[in-house]
Amino acid sequence: MIPRLKDRYKKEIIKNLMTKLNYKNINAVPKIKKIVLNMGLGQDGLDKKKMEVCIKDMSSITGQYPVITKFKKSISNFKSRKGSNAGLKVTLRNDKMYEFLDRLVNIALPRIKDFRGLKDSACDQFGNFTFGVKEHIIFPEINFDKVETIRGMDITIVTSSDTKENTVSLLKEFNFPIIKDEEKRKKKIKNINLEKKEDKLEKGQNGKN
Repeated sequence: MIPRLKDRYKKEIIKNLMTKLNYKNINAVPKIKKIVLNMGLGQDGLDKKKMEVCIKDMSSITGQYPVITKFKKSISNFKSRKGSNAGLKVTLRNDKMYEFLDRLVNIALPRIKDFRGLKDSACDQFGNFTFGVKEHIIFPEINFDKVETIRGMDITIVTSSDTKENTVSLLKEFNFPIIKDEEKRKKKIKNINLEKKEDKLEKGQNGKN
């Protein structure tokens, strides 16, 4: 059976994006290529029992067995040794990707306490949208009563888009609750105002001279 969002992308979203983004070629329309989930374990990576629990949780959330990532360098401050377990990683593609996306947008994200949306600043210029989840218990596959430690994870949605605007437009079609980063806008406005003041001061000093 074809995942609901995959079917919707082919039948509705492609047409909507072609109109919004002025594309004439269907192949040029941005699409989601893969979703990468990373869970850092820190010191718990050395504990076999805790590692097994985390692997089980990640497998339940994604429907795919995770890869154990290793530390590339030894860092004394973090008590990490080169080659020791750093965390877990899962890369989702095709049907599993769309199924996870459906659960993420419609079930998991709305369960976050005081959730207001994902900031558009999470999008980079390469078509990647990365955000963090503080509590993995937001996913319906996890039984809260059986969880010993609440863990966070990073989720990266990789798209074929070549601009930030197109990436955001694509994700919004999948009902992603993306909002504008007001803090970033305020900083930009402050910088612009400071530059204007500096220009005025320079012109004033030049006029006196």
